[in-house]
Amino acid sequence: MRVKEVVKEFNAGGKLFQHRCGDRVDWTGFSLFLKTYLEADNLPTELCQHLFQYFQDSEQCREEHKNEGVCLKAMSCYFSVLEEGKPKEKLEFTFKMYDKDGNGYLDKAEVDSIITQMMRAADYLGWDVTELRPVLEDTMTAIDADSSGTVTQQEWILGGMNNIPLLVLLGLKASALDLKMAEQDCQHTWRMKNFKKPAYCCVCEGMLMGLRKQGLCCNVCKYTVHSRCANKSIAPCVRSYVKTKAETGIPAHDWIRTESDSSKCDHCQKKIKTLTGKRCAWCHHMRHDDCVSQGPSECDCGPLRDHILPPWCISPLLKEDDGVACGDGRLMNLTSEGTHLHITPPPETHPLLVFVNPKSGGKQGERVMRKFQYLLNPRQVFNLNNGGPSSGLHFFKNLEQYRVLVCGGDGTVGWILDAIDKTELPVCPPVAVLPLGTGNDLARCLRWGGGYDGSDLREIIKGIEGGVEVPLDRWSVEVVPDNPQEEGDPVPYEIINNYFSIGVDASIAHRFHTLREKNPQKFNSRTKNKLYYFELSASETISASCKKLSECISIECCGVPLDLSSLDLQGIAVLNIPSMHGGSNLWGGESRKDEADRDASLPDVITDYDTLKTSSQDVSDKRLEVVGLEGALEMGQIYSGLKSKGLRLAQTAQITIRTLKALPMQIDGEPWMQPPCTINIKHKNQANMLMAAPAKSSGFWK
Repeated sequence: MRVKEVVKEFNAGGKLFQHRCGDRVDWTGFSLFLKTYLEADNLPTELCQHLFQYFQDSEQCREEHKNEGVCLKAMSCYFSVLEEGKPKEKLEFTFKMYDKDGNGYLDKAEVDSIITQMMRAADYLGWDVTELRPVLEDTMTAIDADSSGTVTQQEWILGGMNNIPLLVLLGLKASALDLKMAEQDCQHTWRMKNFKKPAYCCVCEGMLMGLRKQGLCCNVCKYTVHSRCANKSIAPCVRSYVKTKAETGIPAHDWIRTESDSSKCDHCQKKIKTLTGKRCAWCHHMRHDDCVSQGPSECDCGPLRDHILPPWCISPLLKEDDGVACGDGRLMNLTSEGTHLHITPPPETHPLLVFVNPKSGGKQGERVMRKFQYLLNPRQVFNLNNGGPSSGLHFFKNLEQYRVLVCGGDGTVGWILDAIDKTELPVCPPVAVLPLGTGNDLARCLRWGGGYDGSDLREIIKGIEGGVEVPLDRWSVEVVPDNPQEEGDPVPYEIINNYFSIGVDASIAHRFHTLREKNPQKFNSRTKNKLYYFELSASETISASCKKLSECISIECCGVPLDLSSLDLQGIAVLNIPSMHGGSNLWGGESRKDEADRDASLPDVITDYDTLKTSSQDVSDKRLEVVGLEGALEMGQIYSGLKSKGLRLAQTAQITIRTLKALPMQIDGEPWMQPPCTINIKHKNQANMLMAAPAKSSGFWK
């Protein structure tokens, strides 16, 4: 929920009004505020008490009010600053909250209250606030356009919308780029940055001073300024498209002021001193200020030319253009005037369409998105939190040769593959993966690794260039409950990309998922998540909640029943790829990777034990592998390499599973509890994926 929606509940007639006394909220009301705002019923009491004490110690809550709770306006402004949202809405909300007497004006005392709370929020966010108060005070003075000593709501909104430090403080972080796209081109998208080495302001050329987040940095061009210099006349950001047809196809450098880092000039080969050079946004060549006009003006886009969509290849789509479909206008890239943009890619290139899930991998997603915005054209990089993948797919829809990079976990990859199916593209682009999730099983079997380690993204992009296209089988799953009236959890997916399982491993995943929903603050890193999984696995080994699974389940593979009566199983896994649970190969053995290794005459179903011993796994053979699991201990042994595989039961082109009681299940790592049902799994289609080249040996003998 939004802050302003929760605040309404403290007004007359709201369900929390009884906890309000004047402009203050008691302890119970504060706890309910947090639970309602965060939509969490099980917030730790210690956390609530700590935040309650924090607001009591703030400047807004004076000593005489210590026993009267906390100031509603103070905490509302505080949380409003921390949450994402449109700047105009935040400015309107802040004005109404601090217009204490409701007269439509902010006087000096009310303005000082706003500054104080913003200072506290900035300090919490890790900013260096030594120079922020005078900047905010100057901001408030400038907002008072008629110098009347009071600020009207119109003055507050108009002045605030044009004040960069204030907008950044209001929470314009990852979403700032999307605001840029909706407004004018060539605008910087600022964020506060913590510089780990000496840095200088590109406006006043002074050093950025302070211990934390010393200045503003543009996500796209890395232009850096003091907070106090951000509102001055500064050089524009890079263009992301050309304005006229005449500019289309003409490659030209876009020079930006930058620090030299002891680089040499591309023209004269002499060293560039600090703030005496410029960098091209596309080829990343460096030149002295005086050498910019002397060297060649044509830009070749540098080492990443095969992947970059330079601005001279994106132009407004005019009415007289024939043979170019606009598609759904809501899903196309637009200029500030509402004109559609059209791509004319450079010949013999493969522009990269990047989708980033900023929520994946903690803060990794946000950092990866900023890096791609810098390395590529920002119009190639799409934040999946802002409308999903449809806009990006429609923007690239008419291209014949391009690649897709998905930055996220297995769930994000499945989301993109579903979107590609629904968009009905004339050409299905190959999809590569930058793994940011926890398990990353699909990325592992495609050789993209088990998790992004912060390495240079330029090397990853070059790796995509050398990738091999591989078809990936995708399977439709239908779950039909025996009793439609019996309630169970919703089935998370209708498509299987990686695996489906019933029993012991799904039980562990379901318990993990339940714990994470109740206490999300405890599951904020891959390492912690794996430790919790280990703890739950140990608990499952002792409890054996899914023992004698064969007594309450039956399996048919292409109409052939599997005999499970003599097997003591606690789990069944149906595999499409050779990786599960973050790297476990339950089928065991080597998987087929070359087209020449595939047997076109493979039967629809194999259940013979001797034949299964020599059967290989293949992500493109339109077959599923069925494996039996004896318990959580066996899963751990396979993961650690102490055991080579589970019990091979079948290879099949179609499978039907019937259950006689409620059992835990999971699809691609998403678990749920399912009442008795019939599960039908059959082949749907194949996705076009990119497999990375094998890693080169680092040893002496190759």
